[in-house]
Amino acid sequence: MSARPPIVHPGPAARERHALAWAAAVPLDFTLARGEAAEAGLARAVAAAGCDSACIEISGGRFDPFRYVLPAASPDGDHAAWYSATVVPEGGVTIDRATAVVGRRDGVGFVHCHGLWRDAAGRPALGHMLPPESFAAENVHVRGVGLSGAMFESRHDPETNFRLFAAETALSGETREGSALAVTLRPNQDISWALEAICRDAGIGRASILGIGSLNGARFESGLEMESYASEFFITGGRLEEAPDGARVRLDIAVVAMDGAIFSGRLVRGENPICVTAELVVLPEPAVPLSRAD
Repeated sequence: MSARPPIVHPGPAARERHALAWAAAVPLDFTLARGEAAEAGLARAVAAAGCDSACIEISGGRFDPFRYVLPAASPDGDHAAWYSATVVPEGGVTIDRATAVVGRRDGVGFVHCHGLWRDAAGRPALGHMLPPESFAAENVHVRGVGLSGAMFESRHDPETNFRLFAAETALSGETREGSALAVTLRPNQDISWALEAICRDAGIGRASILGIGSLNGARFESGLEMESYASEFFITGGRLEEAPDGARVRLDIAVVAMDGAIFSGRLVRGENPICVTAELVVLPEPAVPLSRAD
């Protein structure tokens, strides 16, 4: 386990350190219409496909207006970390790549999105999109995996004092046919080791892994290190692969520190504890892969 000191959250640590729910995986391919808010458009399309939730990739497309925040220190003792002031790039942004987890909050569609984008001058930034306040400036083609039978439900979390997504079964019983596994992870556990344990218990030996979250520092196989205790990341390439001593997780991520510095690469197993949460979709093989743009 990482030698980094654990994040001290304001509430008592929950006994269960993850939540999961099985679902049928449904390939999604649709367009956000020009002038449509990212949150409304993503929620609309996921519901129209008959899915309860989804993990969506946005690769390309211009948004204006566009608003986002960075990770930041908490101004008080109510949270272990917080958000920066809202950043509103003049002229909007063009998305390089972003991952959006679509679920539900208070009975309506809710979207949590981390991504990498460039402003009108071409300057890159990575952060936490504000989907209700970010609008497609053109028709934006997106693709992803919908989940039928599993829901990312936003609930108050006493441990962190945030409203966080929790993976829950949306329908009675478990759905294993065409399966996908929705997973949420709690703080202060290595993301790779936690996923390996979950997949081992579920009988999954090979899979692709999608999702977003936050880390307390990050160590990469390249030797690069991010020291920020709060961050925002999205997975750029995630795999569970068979190995002689058991299946191993390989996670390539892009992540932003509190000062706005961007890091990317493959994480070292055992050295990357979660700061607040991770929201993930595991697609066992054979499975429905995340559709990618040409």
